[in-house]
Amino acid sequence: MSKPEKYTSAMRQEMILKRLKDEERPITGSEFAEKANVSRQVIVQDVSILKAKNEPIIATSQGYMYLAKPTDEAAHKLIVACKHRPDQTGEELTIIVDHGVTIKDVSVEHPVYGDLNASLMISNRHEVEQFIKRIQDTKATYLSILTEGVHMHTLESDSKEKIDAACKDLKAAGILL
Repeated sequence: MSKPEKYTSAMRQEMILKRLKDEERPITGSEFAEKANVSRQVIVQDVSILKAKNEPIIATSQGYMYLAKPTDEAAHKLIVACKHRPDQTGEELTIIVDHGVTIKDVSVEHPVYGDLNASLMISNRHEVEQFIKRIQDTKATYLSILTEGVHMHTLESDSKEKIDAACKDLKAAGILL
């Protein structure tokens, strides 16, 4: 049986950067940890160091992603305000992604901490299901619990019409403020 390759801190960080730049899908800290034969916490520290070096890495609910400079200036973005019960989260997210729109993040305005923002990067039904399952499995709460259901999302699509259609359906569902 061969011994796993031993990575130095610099080698791990180089490996993390290369994989993130090569992949369009999010990569979990556990995947990196397994590859480098270290704990997930070591990977979290490596990613923090890379972020401190101004590498555009974000942590999403599905894992880490490298944010390349946008090449498509035609991308359309809109921040929308929503309000709903926690059990309507799946409905809200599904309405949005079914129109070909990506939910980039969620944010709430907390009375003590100010703006709290979490990257989501959800763009299809499978990712909606994964997000909901992760919330349930970890018994985590949604950020909107802190603000009686009120929250904002940054939506992004390749057309304004897709975002407009998603907003129309959110309004019809009583979710859009």
